[in-house]
Amino acid sequence: MKVLFYMTHADAAEWLHDFARALPEADLREWQPGDTAPADFAVVWRPPREMLAGRDDLRAILNLGAGVDAILGLEHAQPGTLPRNAQLIRLEDSGMALQMTEYVTHAVLRYLRRFDDYQTLQGERRWQVLEPHPRETFTVGVLGLGVLGSHVAQTLAGFGLPVRGYSRSARQIDGITTFAGDAQFDAFLDGVKVLVNLLPHTPETGDVLNARTFSKLARGAYLINVARGGHLVEQDLLDALGSGQLTAATLDVFREEPLPADHLFWREPRITITPHVSALTLRSESVEQVARKIKALARGDTVGGVVNLERGY
Repeated sequence: MKVLFYMTHADAAEWLHDFARALPEADLREWQPGDTAPADFAVVWRPPREMLAGRDDLRAILNLGAGVDAILGLEHAQPGTLPRNAQLIRLEDSGMALQMTEYVTHAVLRYLRRFDDYQTLQGERRWQVLEPHPRETFTVGVLGLGVLGSHVAQTLAGFGLPVRGYSRSARQIDGITTFAGDAQFDAFLDGVKVLVNLLPHTPETGDVLNARTFSKLARGAYLINVARGGHLVEQDLLDALGSGQLTAATLDVFREEPLPADHLFWREPRITITPHVSALTLRSESVEQVARKIKALARGDTVGGVVNLERGY
């Protein structure tokens, strides 16, 4: 079987080396501009259109990440980018669920126990005991109940916090109050104290973190965005912080990355910024998973992580 490889990471050579070891039976090559030779599978991260368009020989495109919005964005902008007969397959977990849960749990507990406020007091050299947030009303709402969102929601519920979850279609998760579909979106938001966004980025979910969404939350709520920068209307966040509708936000993703040095978010002390590190793609786990899927596909077996192109995930 012939496998094409493409990624823009600085450590692309190490990834290619690991795939060669994991797939010794494959004819593996790194794609270069002008390469139109036959291939059965493509393993990619943010590939150019030229690599994929017109390749009707491809059986599957395996994306080295859980989010496929970059590839689907190419298809939306230039229809015909994706080969007609190739499945688009995303990465599943591969160590990301644990990392994401650690990140979100840290942010939620930081707000619950008011460590952000104590950090401010430390800067002012003030010794002051703050009244804690009542745990029973510190409702956490998790937008998106896929593998990552479900893991995050169940972990937070384990701390005795009231947790809600929202998804496109109905889900049942022990210990979580779940909502689904447009008709239940406002009910999900009503009174939420911490909103955690883990939605896939699709045309329907773009700009979902906006003024209207913020207005439905509890007064003085918190936002944690670990999905995509395109979910957030940036000025609406700044306005909500200015009005007191939101108290603070933790952001790991942005519309433009790296975040420009002159961006207003850098100057807003109530926004905590991290450089898209909430759940890093772990090379060894990812290579093992993708290699296993390629072998299964070569045998004619089905695999998980196949993207529904209409839904976008």
